[in-house]
Amino acid sequence: MNFDRHRRLRQSGFMRDMVRETKLSKDDLIYPIFVVEKPDVKQEVSSMKGVYQISLNLLKEELDEVVALGIKSVIFFGIPNDKDAEGTGAYHDHGIVQEACRLSKEHYPELLVILDTCLCEYTDHGHCGLIDPVTKDVDNDSTLPLLVQTAVSQAKAGADIIAPSNMMDGFVTEIRRGLDSAGYAHIPIMSYGIKYASKFYGPFRDAAESTPSFGDRRTYQMDPANRLEALRELESDTLEGADMMIVKPALSYLDIIRDVRNNSNMPIVAYNVSGEYAMTRNAIDQGLVDEEVIAEQMISMKRAGADMIITYFAKDLAEKINKGEI
Repeated sequence: MNFDRHRRLRQSGFMRDMVRETKLSKDDLIYPIFVVEKPDVKQEVSSMKGVYQISLNLLKEELDEVVALGIKSVIFFGIPNDKDAEGTGAYHDHGIVQEACRLSKEHYPELLVILDTCLCEYTDHGHCGLIDPVTKDVDNDSTLPLLVQTAVSQAKAGADIIAPSNMMDGFVTEIRRGLDSAGYAHIPIMSYGIKYASKFYGPFRDAAESTPSFGDRRTYQMDPANRLEALRELESDTLEGADMMIVKPALSYLDIIRDVRNNSNMPIVAYNVSGEYAMTRNAIDQGLVDEEVIAEQMISMKRAGADMIITYFAKDLAEKINKGEI
């Protein structure tokens, strides 16, 4: 018979391990943590089983677990006690994520801390910037100085990476200039430069208490139908000084991750967002799929071209990697 014998390389687990093209490591994982200003709170997010809002005074217990599992990077999102139209809690030197960063660095200085740089969790209207009183839309240019203040305050608090997620035009340029001027030229920017106006964000908005009180975010986040637009965003952020690029969401945008990889040598981060997490977690709990689909999903992101993955499954994955199950 004259045909190829591809099965020769699938005969045993060791054989499959040896020829495996794409591998998942704990080094790839970034774990998101929601920190609240209220004391003594560890409250499960109703739409995200296994994900919690955690008070600052209980945060060390969470970090203990993260570090013990071998996860090397976290990203903090903050929920302040008070919100206002200008999102002042975002750029206060003692804001909730700034304090979370200081606590993390006090106990685990080697743990890589990424801070989300946006206003939506801190504004009383839930949008990512200042609202123009006439248009009722986010005013791009007047928002930029506040994002710069936020980034500088986060760097001052000890952040290793600034991750601006606001999708304002010019945000990378302004934040880079602001960080450099403040003496933080060494701090990299992990840009959420390719962030779609997705319906997969619903559970996150529960967790971060950041649902817009009016309208939506489609005037500044990308249209899910667009592909070439992502390359325009990539080009702009590259020229403006971004060091890493986030594609968000991940599972429905694997083609975008591949496009970015084909057009850039910049490190790429896939954000496995809250809706993707909730759907998969619910399907596992209902016995519809095996929990091995979690690793399969992550591998698909790596195979598409991602170098790192922000995922609420990070602890589950790290535990399985430690046991040699992945």
